[in-house]
Amino acid sequence: MRVVTFNILNGRTPHDHVVDVQVLADAVRDLDADVLALQEVDRSQERSGLADLTAVAAEAMGARAHRFVAALAGSPGATWTAATGEEQPDDAAYGIALLSRVPVTGWEVVRLPALRAPVPMRFAGQLRPNLVRDEPRVAVAALLETSFGPVTVATTHLSFVSWWNGRQLAHLARALRGARGPLVLTGDLNMGADRASRITGLSPLVRAATFPVGDPVEQLDHVLGEPEMTARGEARRMALSDHRALVVDLEPGSVGLSRRRPAPRRTPRR
Repeated sequence: MRVVTFNILNGRTPHDHVVDVQVLADAVRDLDADVLALQEVDRSQERSGLADLTAVAAEAMGARAHRFVAALAGSPGATWTAATGEEQPDDAAYGIALLSRVPVTGWEVVRLPALRAPVPMRFAGQLRPNLVRDEPRVAVAALLETSFGPVTVATTHLSFVSWWNGRQLAHLARALRGARGPLVLTGDLNMGADRASRITGLSPLVRAATFPVGDPVEQLDHVLGEPEMTARGEARRMALSDHRALVVDLEPGSVGLSRRRPAPRRTPRR
């Protein structure tokens, strides 16, 4: 079973920042995923031609089931507010998506703790930090009925604030603790593999630098699984985004293994 996680940067190409839905569709077909996790996904946004990028990807991969979950509702610079889950199907929104060619028998949405105040961030070339606001964060999980039994796959896009994204990941790991079957956790976690593994008790299934796209030096995008799982894969450069897609092929003999997951490590308060 091939699992792919990909931060698509609203579908933009890195050289001109133009969104071409055909480029996205071609990339999704080339990835040939059985389960596709996407982050930074637009729906009905002017910057992406008012397209539903989840629907574009679903058609391209032949998904039997898919779910877009908004983190933000409205449009940037206008009515940009935290999503509540009550948005209408055609409302402008931005968030994450999970798509599957494998039958899905259940979905779960987890809204993650949000930073409610600006935080100081220092950027390259600046002597003093700027106060920046983080956006709301959300996760979605699907229960898959595979040929080797139930498997839960989840995806998220965590905060860029390093001391906060650990708390978000620990919260998500606790929320998914009762998931049926083995758990596979994917997404742009904005942290390294070792830290993500310590927090969740899951193992990095493939280690490969994914960011920035041209000459990647760090792995922000991950597919984590039970320690018994084995996989092979790579970080693949596509024609869009500032991230590389992480392509992971799970070995069939290891996917059906299940064990009691240890409680995720608590991230200390700061």
